[in-house]
Amino acid sequence: MSTQDLPLKGIRVIDYSHFLAGPYVGRCLAALGAEVIKVERPTSGDAGRQHAWFVGNHSGYFLQQNMGKKGLCVNIKDPRGRELLQKLVDSADVFVENYRPGALGKLGLGYEELAARNPGLVYCSISAYGHTGPDAHRAGFGLIAEAKSGIMQMVGTPGEAPPLLRISLGDMYTGIHAVAAINAALLGRVKSGKGQHIDLALYDTLVSMHEYAVQCYTLSGGKEVPVQTGHDMPQSTLYGVFRANDGDLVIAAQVDDAWKRFAALVEQTGGPAGFGADTRFHSTAGRNANRLEILPIARAWVAQRSVADVLKALDAIDVPCAKVQRIDEVLADPQIQARGMVIEQDHPVLGKIRLPNLPFHFSGCDTTVTQVAPDLGQHNAEIAASLGFSDEAIAAMQADGVLYNA
Repeated sequence: MSTQDLPLKGIRVIDYSHFLAGPYVGRCLAALGAEVIKVERPTSGDAGRQHAWFVGNHSGYFLQQNMGKKGLCVNIKDPRGRELLQKLVDSADVFVENYRPGALGKLGLGYEELAARNPGLVYCSISAYGHTGPDAHRAGFGLIAEAKSGIMQMVGTPGEAPPLLRISLGDMYTGIHAVAAINAALLGRVKSGKGQHIDLALYDTLVSMHEYAVQCYTLSGGKEVPVQTGHDMPQSTLYGVFRANDGDLVIAAQVDDAWKRFAALVEQTGGPAGFGADTRFHSTAGRNANRLEILPIARAWVAQRSVADVLKALDAIDVPCAKVQRIDEVLADPQIQARGMVIEQDHPVLGKIRLPNLPFHFSGCDTTVTQVAPDLGQHNAEIAASLGFSDEAIAAMQADGVLYNA
């Protein structure tokens, strides 16, 4: 039950972004209570509207990343459209964009121009490489950052090309960093009265994500370079993916106590005699040093059993484990259902639609968004009127295509 207002109630956000990282930021801020106005260009709008999966002519990609927002579609090349957008930014607390550095400056929408009009504006830029450095001018997507960051090089089977991650790690990870940075800047503004420019790069955030590889290299004096290891982690034995006789699962028995319970179970249920008592394996260093002896035994033990039997046995001794689930299994998972991680919305055209929720859980308010993503230009008249434009001026802009709706 909601007993408090959403934490960002009263904050106005201009989402002048496209595709994924920027729209995801706007979606999160909307869930947290901000009024988020999605600004798009005539006549195609956000490129995300053309991205699968489609139901009719509606993109699930767009529906997911733009729920909870109001939609404004305006031609800023027309002086009336530029005036409208400038007034909108003057009324805003946050501006989010993810264009190549310098692109919005040419349109009069760079940080310096907008901050001169609205000194309290928190202006968040997301790009592939950031606004400084020799690569700042280069275009890029999450895939580029994944390759450049060293993450992709460590994934997959030794000797084979790395696989695609199949999730937009760079965009989503940068996006949630943007949410954190924006909220910090808004909090700082309470004391200073001033906004600031937040400059986030997909490449930066993925490099920052290395919890092991960077320090492995630097602290070894450059001697250790993490490489592909396939289905386990050589520095965390036993920790990896294993194949049962009817599917795959993961086991995390890399902590000493969990390992001892796992090894004892393997020995008691058909494994080698003395496996559980072998003190060579009772420390992290010992297990890692003897990894190639341990892995065949563990793999053989798992391979003789079903996924369900392995999970039941390991759950009984408190060794962390899980089935490698398909998406249909994830959506049916009672834990996901209990946590409300799939939301149902009423779409005026599509009817009931189900989409992933955000992982925010507050004790005093519910951040579940029930408002579906806007149609192109859906709230043009409402937003223009709130900025002081007359009915006649709004009608003229609509007739002339300055305000566009589909």
